[in-house]
Formats: sequence, C-alpha cells, structure tokens
Amino acid sequence: MTANVSSAQPASSLPSPLHAVVADDFDAVNRTIVAQLNSKVPLVETIGQYITESGGKRLRPLLALLAARALNYTGDKHVPLATLIEFMHTSTLLHDDVVDESHMRRGKKTANDAWGNAPSVLVGDFLYARSFQMMVDVGSMRIMAILSGATCVIAEGEVQQLTNIGNPSVSEDDYFETILGKTAMLFEAASHSGAVLAEATPEQEQALRYYGRYLGLAFQLIDDLLDYQGDAKAMGKNVGDDLAEGKPTLPLIRAMEQGTPEQAKLIRQVIRDGGLEQLDAVLDIVHATGALDYTRARAEAMVDKALLQLEQLPESPYRDSMAQLARLAVDRQT
Repeated sequence: MTANVSSAQPASSLPSPLHAVVADDFDAVNRTIVAQLNSKVPLVETIGQYITESGGKRLRPLLALLAARALNYTGDKHVPLATLIEFMHTSTLLHDDVVDESHMRRGKKTANDAWGNAPSVLVGDFLYARSFQMMVDVGSMRIMAILSGATCVIAEGEVQQLTNIGNPSVSEDDYFETILGKTAMLFEAASHSGAVLAEATPEQEQALRYYGRYLGLAFQLIDDLLDYQGDAKAMGKNVGDDLAEGKPTLPLIRAMEQGTPEQAKLIRQVIRDGGLEQLDAVLDIVHATGALDYTRARAEAMVDKALLQLEQLPESPYRDSMAQLARLAVDRQT
C-alpha cells in the first residue's frame, strides 16, 4: 500500500531551549537516526523516516544526553544510547497506533493510516531489533539489562491498558501502575541508563532513575488531562480520543469518585460503550467534580518529586535544563 504524505519537518530543526545545552549531541543523534534507519528494504526507510521526522519532542533521548552530561560524561556512547532509546519509543508509537486504530498523531496521518497495519507493525519490529543491535555497540551489560527490562515492563503496561479499556472499575492505583509501565518506564530507563553510562555514584544513579520515573508519570497525567481540555490542533489529536476508546484515565476515575451516583453511572456507561455521544455531558462532570484540577495536582506533585531528585547532581546547565523540563511537563498544552 502506498500513501500520499507530505514531507515532515526534520526533528533537528525543533526550536527548544531544552536542547540548547546538548545541541551538538542532539545533532549527532539526528545524524545517527538517519544512518541507522538504513535498510535494503525501501519501505522500512520510508516509514521509519516518516515517523522519526514527525516533529516529536524527543524527550527520552534528550533525558539520556542530559543525564550523562550532568555527571560530566566525556565519551561518545551517549549518542548511540540516545538514538536507540528514540528507536524504542518510535517502535512503541507504531505498535500503539495499530492497537488503538489511531488515524492522527502530531497533526499528521499515522503510519498505519498511511501504509496499513502490517507494514507499521513490521517496521516497529525492525526498530526494536535495531535498538538492540545498538545496545550491543554501547557495550554495557548493565545498560542492556535496564533497557531490556524496561521493554518487558512497557509491553506489560500496554497489555494492561488494553485490558482496562471498557472497564469502569479500574482504580486509581491500577491506573498509576498502568501508566508507570506504558509511559514512565522509558523515561526512567533513559535517565537511568545515562547515569550508568557516566558511572554515577549509587545515590546519583538512584536519583536519576526516579527523576525519569516521576517526570514520565507527570507527562502522562497531563496527557490524560489534555484529552478533556486540550486544543485539538495544538495537540495533533482529537480531544476526547481517550473517551471514545473507553479508556478509564484519572480524570474519569476521579469524577466517578467525587460525582453524584447519577454522574458516576453515566461515566461508567460511557467507559463501557466508548464513543463521543456523551462527550459534552462528561466534560461537564469532570469540570464540576474538580477531576481535572485533581489530575493536575497529582502531576505537579510528581514534578516536585522529580525536582527533589536533582539535588543529588552537581550544579550545571544540564541540571538546570532537567529542572526546566520537569516544570514544562505540567505547563504544556501539547
């Protein structure tokens, strides 16, 4: 299957002060991405380039670079490490969009919408395989253990999310366990592996591991909040997508807890049925019950925990960027 798609803005052109302190490293990562997408099968390169050049923030590879540099790493293995982490993330995006039957990501057609499900899944597999090849090149058994372990947890988180769809009885604890696996784990693995690469002290390694975890949790909480109050054009996806899929995210879980029996009953039914027929009614409930404010407060608490971890690092522009990244996690609109 072929697709008529427009050329994407190269990720290297993304204007972000967060990337400024590692600008040269980030340029090297972008060049490595292009080089490692090389394949004798043209469709692999086409889909790989389409998804990797789709304008994402590339926060996970950025975390690996910042973590290593914050601990005065002076080698060159942080570039392939950051690249393979981006490949792992990109692979999950390809697979997720097939599972979710998504049609738009970051304001563009998803790869599965453009080329079909089978090519998207198989190119995702290629990117996973290439990331493990690059792990070998990094040459650290500890980093390989961290990233391979993260891969299993991420897969479990995705399966758990799938089983949660249509289930209004998912608890807040269940929700946090799911987003820890499906989202926060790769953030955690990125900052943790950067620390290991830089031969961090045990205290610094632990701090950077948890910094990534709390940042990833905050990031997903805001993602789930924006599904009920974001701007569709800015987000690059439709407001209400999670509701349409019957995903019991924290705004809905909290609204059911705080709402009247009638409000809780309506939300439970919408989660079971999916669809957007009751979107306006659900929006009224999540606002009236303070569920969105509660979700934001939980995200801000995660950011506070992330910032606390950075006290284990020496002062540097890299640490400052990590602190800024944590704050932006809850201030963003996309």
